[in-house]
Amino acid sequence: MLIPMNTAAPTRSIQSPVAQSDTPALRVAPTGIARATEVLTPGALELLARLHRSFNPRRCELLEARARRQREFDSGVLPDFLPQTEAVRRADWRIARVPHDLVDRRVEITGPVERKMIINALNAPVCAFMADFEDSCSPTWHNLIQGQINLADAIDATISYVDPVSGKAYRLGERRATLIVRPRGWHLPEKHVSIDGGPVSGALFDFALYLVRNHAGLARAGTGPYFYLPKLESHLEARLWAEVFAAAETALGLEHGTIKVTVLIETLPAAFEMDEILFELRDYIVGLNCGRWDYIFSFIKKLRARRECVLPDRAQVTMERHFLKSYGDLLIRTCHRRGAHAMGGMAAQIPVRDAQANALAMERVRADKLREARAGHDGTWIAHPGLAPVARAAFDALMHGPNQLGVAREDVRVRREDLLRVPAGDITEEGVRTNIRVGVQYLEAWLRGNGCVPLYNLMEDAATAEICRAQLWQWLRHGARTSDGVPLTAPRLERLFAEELERIHAEVGPGRLLEGVFPSAARLMQQMIVQDSFDEFLTLPAYELID
Repeated sequence: MLIPMNTAAPTRSIQSPVAQSDTPALRVAPTGIARATEVLTPGALELLARLHRSFNPRRCELLEARARRQREFDSGVLPDFLPQTEAVRRADWRIARVPHDLVDRRVEITGPVERKMIINALNAPVCAFMADFEDSCSPTWHNLIQGQINLADAIDATISYVDPVSGKAYRLGERRATLIVRPRGWHLPEKHVSIDGGPVSGALFDFALYLVRNHAGLARAGTGPYFYLPKLESHLEARLWAEVFAAAETALGLEHGTIKVTVLIETLPAAFEMDEILFELRDYIVGLNCGRWDYIFSFIKKLRARRECVLPDRAQVTMERHFLKSYGDLLIRTCHRRGAHAMGGMAAQIPVRDAQANALAMERVRADKLREARAGHDGTWIAHPGLAPVARAAFDALMHGPNQLGVAREDVRVRREDLLRVPAGDITEEGVRTNIRVGVQYLEAWLRGNGCVPLYNLMEDAATAEICRAQLWQWLRHGARTSDGVPLTAPRLERLFAEELERIHAEVGPGRLLEGVFPSAARLMQQMIVQDSFDEFLTLPAYELID
């Protein structure tokens, strides 16, 4: 449909530095959702168009800069701390004031923007809920629009849900967690909206629609527009976000610094630019987060051309490994020096029915959260409300104030070689098989519109599926040997792939592999593993297959 661009936004109008265009319309795909007009408002689309025209060219330049840097890595260059920004790292400066409802973040829950999930997460005994348009959300047009509707209803306190099978009703309680929203990363397009003949940025789409619809309601509720920013690879990408925030605040008449963000350090290059990212966003940022699963994926991706950088089975790559411990310690030291929160990573475990297996899973969560609290983290992530008591107890036992900003960690001295040390360990045939099963089943669910999938007692999202896919590509590319001494060749991988598809067939039921999107998921996963080139994100080719 065509949306006129000259309708005034439902907010006060003031001079904006965002560029205007003579083009009178943008194109928006039909949604089939009755309430879509509540989020696809003229005001929201007006802001989106302004942001797109001003900042999308720079976004594209930065994506090309990523590609150039990857070519340098492939040619033998290693990531390092930037000499040109040494003055920023050495200088004494701090971020702006942290809002009252982000001072204590000891436990945060994350999940997709589904209606039931939003209610359960906001009602959970946690400090904050990160509503996710990114790794745990399959970006179907329906999911994106319905997710915006769901968040608006939650902010207005009108959200409810009735389970169609059980009939159980879900509603918000009196006490609610602080809401934080994660838009998509800079690399993802939104193909359902085009401006001047090209798709808009998924990040700008998610951000603009949420901000315009909800900033006033958030203010009335005593909170604000808070965001998690994913997949940044440089301080220049952080600077782009800062410019977007300033332009959006001006366009909507918001006080400078109203928007507050936490940045996920989940790429290898970003680990070398933590200070710089904080500095670029210093008026907006409140903390950094150890996005451990994407970070492992990025480590594989950025160093993919190096045979000596092959990682062992995913289960062996824990936060106790030197390169990951160094990354976590550096994040804590950097954040606390600047007055920012240092958030721990995701616990992928979920409660299971088997009592013995559940006890083991909860003990792993407890040990992981105690490790984070001892290290000096100010909070942590969980993916299921059932983990909240365990995570909270771990932090309550060791963190006696609202945070640990006073833990300076001046003992930490992290060098480039610490962040690049490859962990020893085995590549097992079972590890190969597990990666195949998890990767295929996650991608199948994602293509069906489900971005957060419980598999084999763990909650899998796009980040963990990326590790599965990247490890298989890496092992095959470099002829890695499994623990039995046999190299992983293309014929062997093809045999294992076929056997694991049969196992999936047995697990999910007769005929499932021949139905729906399973064949597409299996073909795409196998193609990404065996091809010579490496797809930067599995969600990019997969996105072409949805809707």
